[in-house]
Amino acid sequence: MQNSALIILDEITDWQPYYPSQATVTASEYLLQSSVKSRTQVLNLCGDLSYLSTGYYVSLLAEARGQRVLPSVSTINDLANFSHYQLLLAETDKHVLKYLSKAPQDEPLRVLVCFGQTAEPLLNNFARQMFDRYPCPIIWVEFRYQGRWFIHQIGAGALTELSDEQQTFFGNALDSFSKRVWRKARARKEYRYDLAILHDPNETIPTSDKKALQRFIKAAKDADIDAELITANDYNRLLEFDALFIRETTRINHYTYHFAKKAEANGMVVIDAPHSILQCANKVFLKELLDKHKIPTPRTELLLRQQHTDYAAIGERLGYPVVLKIPDGSFSIGVEKAENEEEFQQIAEKLFNTSTILLAQEFVKTEFDWRIGVLNHRPIYACKYFMARNHWQIYNHASTSSRAKSGGFATVGIHQVPKEVVKTALQATRLIGDGLYGVDVKMTAKGPVIIEINDNPSIDSGVEDLLLGDELYHIIMRDFARRLDEK
Repeated sequence: MQNSALIILDEITDWQPYYPSQATVTASEYLLQSSVKSRTQVLNLCGDLSYLSTGYYVSLLAEARGQRVLPSVSTINDLANFSHYQLLLAETDKHVLKYLSKAPQDEPLRVLVCFGQTAEPLLNNFARQMFDRYPCPIIWVEFRYQGRWFIHQIGAGALTELSDEQQTFFGNALDSFSKRVWRKARARKEYRYDLAILHDPNETIPTSDKKALQRFIKAAKDADIDAELITANDYNRLLEFDALFIRETTRINHYTYHFAKKAEANGMVVIDAPHSILQCANKVFLKELLDKHKIPTPRTELLLRQQHTDYAAIGERLGYPVVLKIPDGSFSIGVEKAENEEEFQQIAEKLFNTSTILLAQEFVKTEFDWRIGVLNHRPIYACKYFMARNHWQIYNHASTSSRAKSGGFATVGIHQVPKEVVKTALQATRLIGDGLYGVDVKMTAKGPVIIEINDNPSIDSGVEDLLLGDELYHIIMRDFARRLDEK
């Protein structure tokens, strides 16, 4: 195996069927090691990974030592807590269904997955999905039939239980995985850490422009981090890096969330983390969270597609115009304004085609929105985003040009922002986490109200960095270095 991974076994003799390797060590020896290389890759091939077993402690200590380990403790726990999950067998996965249609229905069917590969060609895509969801060297997937095929059980497999044919398959899968992910060590590394910056070069409204991305890379080098731009096509390369920085618009049902989940499951530092994406991406969640903690927001009511909506009563309570929002819109997409009851009903019925829940919100008219950039519970920049010309939002997607028109901006020092605006922004982000957030706040006669918390705020050259310049990028990269050091 041509890589720097350390292979942990119950007994050294377990490795006899494979090519000799200097990188094999027993679990007992590993657990008692006093000095370890923190950046070593660890393959935990112990037969028993149950809670508090020797195999479990191997992964636990590997993570505590700052080593990247497969499987991680999170993956071990996910596999142990797996319950019947029929949703995994979607009707759209025709290759899986075609494979299963040839199997006898009166007995369980077990499929071996090694490093995301399987010996069954029809299950190639399924095997990759399994490994992405449960990054474990050996996985057994058991299918059963009860009126329809479903996954009855998923569990970690033991090296010693594989047949000769399966051992050969495992060895080939490991070799392929090693070359793809844990490559042969490069020449002496110049930097302490590797950072992947996920971006989409074709995104219409990117969260960072090309110049800003280059400034992030330069600032990373100053923090002893080697940063590299990656795209959606680099999913299989993700484990080459120590950290992930997402610089494109995040969504739950999207590869940005899958990248974040995979990185977190493998012990990488991630900004923004999956829980931040999950919570910030949904305005319904944010409304409930902010209401519970009595953080001021515009008056808002939920509309449910399956229930009768009294548009007249809601319009009377909120007053016109009423703002309607889908829960997971961004950059003002899926946000519309109704001037009267007739418009209110028409817009709601149109938006119900894309979401079963809508938010109806009172219209708070201001000349601009405050955007407070927050990192690790500290405000790091502040901007005024003005409404687009002759429009009530910052972005005007109804513009006749191919790109959405946006309003102007003014970048100011944190000390120039009303204190209650900064205080409210920090109270809101503290409920989410310690990542990088952009909090949109409107200042009203009654005080500040939170409009939105962005888990992936815009940082463009000449806009958010206008006041701090390169220092804004250094602040963020130094925080990555701190998180990596703490790992």
